[in-house]
Amino acid sequence: MTRIAHRMADIQPFHVMEILKRAHELAAAGRDIIHLEVGEPDFPSPAPIVEAGQRFLAGGHVHYTPALGLTALREALSRFYADRFGAQVAPERIIITPGASGALMLALGVLTNPGDEWLLPDPGYPSNRHLVRSFEGKPVALPVDAGTRFQPTPAQLEAAWTPRTRGLMVASPANPTGTLLSLDEIVALHHSVRARGGVLLVDEIYQGLNYGVDACTALSRLDDVFVVNSFSKYFGMTGWRLGWMVVPEAYVRDIEKLAQHFFISPSTPAQHAALAAFAPGTLDILEERRHAFADRRNALLPALRQIGFQFATEPQGAFYLYADISRLADSSETLAHRLIEEAGVATTPGLDFGDNAPERHLRIAYTTDEARLREAADRIGRVLCRL
Repeated sequence: MTRIAHRMADIQPFHVMEILKRAHELAAAGRDIIHLEVGEPDFPSPAPIVEAGQRFLAGGHVHYTPALGLTALREALSRFYADRFGAQVAPERIIITPGASGALMLALGVLTNPGDEWLLPDPGYPSNRHLVRSFEGKPVALPVDAGTRFQPTPAQLEAAWTPRTRGLMVASPANPTGTLLSLDEIVALHHSVRARGGVLLVDEIYQGLNYGVDACTALSRLDDVFVVNSFSKYFGMTGWRLGWMVVPEAYVRDIEKLAQHFFISPSTPAQHAALAAFAPGTLDILEERRHAFADRRNALLPALRQIGFQFATEPQGAFYLYADISRLADSSETLAHRLIEEAGVATTPGLDFGDNAPERHLRIAYTTDEARLREAADRIGRVLCRL
């Protein structure tokens, strides 16, 4: 007899994967599909990173590392924070993890008791609320909109706080909206959280992919905060499954214990490859790619506006546009399915990102080249003319 844990009734599927599945089916049947649905850079991993991984593998000594990660990589990240952001972050506070998802698992595992509430912006990255639920916590949505650039405010936090609230999770740049929190805004949220005995967790996974504004980190102003990051987005290492987390010193030992049991250690080849991520030549490559993403954003945004999509706030980070489609269709899910079937353009309906007006929004990722983005806009326009 199959017996599934009760929590699984609250764990929803990742709806974009259904779109991706259909995209692969259509492609296998000979259709040309433009992928604007999955949040993955289309550039290959930078050559210096690949070469470093290959050199390490050629030696054949692929063994476990310490559960908290290679000392050399933790030290490299510490230098990166100092050089790029002027933030003094001790290597001992940096935890290397199997992707940012692994970092979130460790943080929530150490911080969450059954029934604890976590406040999360809605719309927001869907896995966050499901990870909270997996640790027997309760995700509590904070509906956000363009009036606050889809970011929560201290007043909203204060109104939602209860005796069971454990903390607040925010993201800057955010998925799916691409909007940012300023350092002053992060500090204000932190003040409100700490005044209530809670924890602030800042998702900086898209840090570095900023347009028209410099990248920043909460760590330049705050120490008693959890910061999650990843080698997947700015560093272009999605399939390597490597991330990191900076934590207050008092939590390091307990996180280490969980990491030992959850993962043993992060991927050893990925860690050795990532040592090359901070070399000047690699950073030059990454900055060129950031400029390319900016050009893509600047090409796609007006093209979509011209055919009826609305953007009440312009994204300044990540590689997503969160488009209001209410003038074009009644349901973003229906529209997404129509676009893939009739236009061969894959997008993500708002349903994945929460309950706050999901039917009004599509997430569109500009993770392909400008020519394909312009073609996608043309195809979408032709379908919309038939609605």
